[in-house]
Amino acid sequence: MTTGAETLSGVISPVFDGPLPVHFRAWDGSTLAAADPAAPTVVLQSPDALRRILWAPGEIGLSRAYVTGELDVEGDLADAFRRIWAATRDRNLTSRIGVSTVLRGARAAWRLGAIKRPLPPPASEARPKGRLHSKLRDSQVISHHYDLSNALYTLLLDEHMAYSCAYWTSDDPSYTVVDAQRDKLDLICRKLDLKPGARLLDVGCGWGALSVHAAKEYGARVTGVTISKEQLAFGQVRVAAEGLGHLVDLRLQDYRDVADGPYDAISTIEMGEHVGAENYPAFLRKLHGLLRDEGRLLTQQMSHAPNHPGGGPFIESYIAPDMHMRPLPELLTLIHAAGLEIRDVHAMREHYVRTVEAWYDEFERRWDEVVDLVGIEQARVWRLYLVGGALTFEENRMGVDQILSVKPTADGRSGMPSTRLGWEPHASRGTYDDVTGHPSRTCAPSRFIRFSPGWR
Repeated sequence: MTTGAETLSGVISPVFDGPLPVHFRAWDGSTLAAADPAAPTVVLQSPDALRRILWAPGEIGLSRAYVTGELDVEGDLADAFRRIWAATRDRNLTSRIGVSTVLRGARAAWRLGAIKRPLPPPASEARPKGRLHSKLRDSQVISHHYDLSNALYTLLLDEHMAYSCAYWTSDDPSYTVVDAQRDKLDLICRKLDLKPGARLLDVGCGWGALSVHAAKEYGARVTGVTISKEQLAFGQVRVAAEGLGHLVDLRLQDYRDVADGPYDAISTIEMGEHVGAENYPAFLRKLHGLLRDEGRLLTQQMSHAPNHPGGGPFIESYIAPDMHMRPLPELLTLIHAAGLEIRDVHAMREHYVRTVEAWYDEFERRWDEVVDLVGIEQARVWRLYLVGGALTFEENRMGVDQILSVKPTADGRSGMPSTRLGWEPHASRGTYDDVTGHPSRTCAPSRFIRFSPGWR
């Protein structure tokens, strides 16, 4: 009798055209061996895994099979991804997956009894309704990911509740994501030249990480806007607990409805990806109109190649529907076209690898709590998301950059300093200096050694 693995071999072996990068095991226990005995094992727990892949070949079918548990990986999931992606890249395997592969898969599925109607998509798959990037649809999309559970994000993130790329300024073993997120928040505030009384608009303020930090550490008067009800509720409680109600106003408001400029500075931290391709020029014009002359805009945003501007089928279906990323040069062109002068571009791709790995370590350490909070299917979505995300940045298939721009006056004045020397987080923290308005450098020194600002 032909085993499941033998039948699958007729599909898998021609695709890889050489040694298998990982082991495969079918639901009947039969296996296909990889060249490396230490490689992880991809396990097809049920013929339904093949059924998923047959009806939706490629990433989405594999994702559906994984999040439902019909397909699993024994061993290091990240290592399995690295091996498969390396084989795909080195052997140009994408070009081998065509009609003939699908037909071989269909024949194998027939022999294994997997030719049936398509299974319904997993419950965790997003299904937004309405016109693309209408306010109603954008609200649904943001709610799908960010309103999942404040308890989940509290468990996963650091004490700042910063859900964006951190800035790692030390390799000291005791330096953690908490420190890296603090240094990222400081870096933003310094690039924006925040001082006591300065008005900051925090667009897509999340759970209030930057809004609270800018007010508490720099004395800024902050307006933060989000369209996530869960984020707003959390942030408002946090502002009250910190005693910052006189400085921080968090609102449930679409950026298109903000009308109380001018602001001295605007931040948009990994929110611009949700604006949409067609809306992005209008988004930038809106921010330009809300800035005073010589006001600064800091955009921290992910970039992607044009072939998958939404991040790929899995991200678009499970994490951030309607998201749109573009190559960095295109983004810079749009910022310039909006009347803003670009003053600094800071690539942070490697920092995101370390950030996501820190989140993933905490996620796995508290796996049982995650499952209790959101259920096993949603937990598997997040595992796939975090592992795949870290590797995407590691292999330079996505990037992230801080872009600092300014609204110049009609006669060209920018108000910008001539060097970057004041931007890096200092190795000291404390109260405000009465002259500069920045945290005093005479307080207790940090226990961490910072990178030397050698480029400045």
